[in-house]
Amino acid sequence: MPDRDTNYPDCAGCSKLTCSSGLKNNAPDNCPMVNDEDIFNQSLSEFRKEKINKLACSAALVESEGYCEWTRVEEIIAFARRSGFHRIGLAYCIGLRREAERFSEILTNQGFEVVSAVCKAGSIPKEELGLSDEQKIKPGHFEAMCNPVAQAMLLNKAKTELKVVLGLCVGHDSLFLQFAEPPVTILAVKDRVLAHNPLGAIYAEHYFKKRF
Repeated sequence: MPDRDTNYPDCAGCSKLTCSSGLKNNAPDNCPMVNDEDIFNQSLSEFRKEKINKLACSAALVESEGYCEWTRVEEIIAFARRSGFHRIGLAYCIGLRREAERFSEILTNQGFEVVSAVCKAGSIPKEELGLSDEQKIKPGHFEAMCNPVAQAMLLNKAKTELKVVLGLCVGHDSLFLQFAEPPVTILAVKDRVLAHNPLGAIYAEHYFKKRF
């Protein structure tokens, strides 16, 4: 492995957890609280802005009230309500269309207006990306490209106040987040091997270690 730049934070490798204890004096040398105080000051100035403060407070209250009690669906509903959102955008994978339909019904029953956009919207052939027929999932057949850029644009045009991502592929979700007007939250990510539970690869590391 290449040498790691010790000037960058390595929070995932930290065992002191001084950030959660408030004992900043015990922080390791590469802790961003030691080396990047200006960034935390900048972030605090953002949190003091009215719109950001409202979202942050809504998120914190949902966390405290529903911690280990609410499902993520319930958390999204509570967050949207606390934030004063009414029109919710749903960007979903066509492979999770049944889940998207049910989630849309739940939101509608809870009094929200739902605008949804499926990944294959536009029916643009994958050849438009420059892919060959051999590079398709099923060569010899028409395959529409996933179009997260259009999904984002459609939900932006509808002026959705909160966008929810459901099961977009790795990379496609990156593009959606790049083009979507915030705020955006994630309901679920796709992992067909692990029943859409990607952390299973972490929890069952003894089983998957040969792959990694």
